[in-house]
Amino acid sequence: MTNYQPDFAIHPGEHLEEALETSKMTQSELATRLGIHKKTINEIIKGKASITSEVALRLGKVFHYPAHLWNNLQRNHDETIARLAEQQRLKRHQDWLHKIPIKEMVKHRWIQAHDNHVAQLDEVLRFFGIASPGQWRAVWETHQVAYRQSQRFEPSALAVSAWLRQGEIQAHGIACAPFDRKAFQSVLDQARALTRDLPEVFQGSLVSACARVGVALVFVPELPKTGVSGCTRWLGGKAVIQLSLRYKSNDQLWFTFFHEAGHILKHGRKAVFLEDGKGLNDKKEEEANAFARDKLIPPAAYRRFLAQWDGQSLAPVEAFAEEIGIAPGIIVGRLQFDKQLPNSHGNRLKVFYAWEKQAES
Repeated sequence: MTNYQPDFAIHPGEHLEEALETSKMTQSELATRLGIHKKTINEIIKGKASITSEVALRLGKVFHYPAHLWNNLQRNHDETIARLAEQQRLKRHQDWLHKIPIKEMVKHRWIQAHDNHVAQLDEVLRFFGIASPGQWRAVWETHQVAYRQSQRFEPSALAVSAWLRQGEIQAHGIACAPFDRKAFQSVLDQARALTRDLPEVFQGSLVSACARVGVALVFVPELPKTGVSGCTRWLGGKAVIQLSLRYKSNDQLWFTFFHEAGHILKHGRKAVFLEDGKGLNDKKEEEANAFARDKLIPPAAYRRFLAQWDGQSLAPVEAFAEEIGIAPGIIVGRLQFDKQLPNSHGNRLKVFYAWEKQAES
């Protein structure tokens, strides 16, 4: 069933004029019966004045139409006028709409597709939770990322903003306990073992475990040209970690997760950390990198392994991963990053992920 919305507005003055004709009453007589000036009646009939709540009450006593009917007629007229005016304003924002990755957002079922330009723009505005395109930049630079950081993503700002917004929507849907720092650290210790599981096993377990300690963990597909792998921020007292699977491999995904966890534990509740491999605050990014690096692979154990390893064989890598309780692909990724292993070697030990819909297509 469709909700019909006319493209014209009927002023209640037209209904008042019909009521006068039906009652064989002049405007002067109605003015006398209502106790108001004749000019007011004339302006209402001509659509130049509105029917106020007080006039509606008086009309309800003169005609067999209750006050709420006159009020509804006036409200419907005003809403229609406002809607038509908004449609005209929205038509001027076609360029802005064309910068939104509509096709990808529809593909991921974040929004619905519309043939009508104005209807599609309205859909996008509802998704962002803003009244008009003019409010987008204020939200982007005030609530989603800091102004200086936003400049880094300017070429793809709208797409990154959409990715962040979808993360907000998903995070709001996760019921979280109050944040418990100590309990979150315990969850991170347990998460190391989850690195050895497949996504269909670890994803639900990790999301639930994080929610119990006040962290909303959301997985949101990356949009084209955004280059974002993860984000950390606080929303209404709730810590949010958002991951994109940008690099697809398990070593990258888990490093990003622990990196974002490091921001939560070390860098307060006011900052927003958006990861694209080009950190704005090098010191804080390095602190988060060190946290992830050492949490996944204890430094002392890693040094012992390097001292004994021949620099080529993968069997010792697998044995070391088993010893410290993480996926061997994470060890490979670390060795490659540290230039201990060529990027072309050892990748068979990594696990590569794909979004379910991508895997089916």
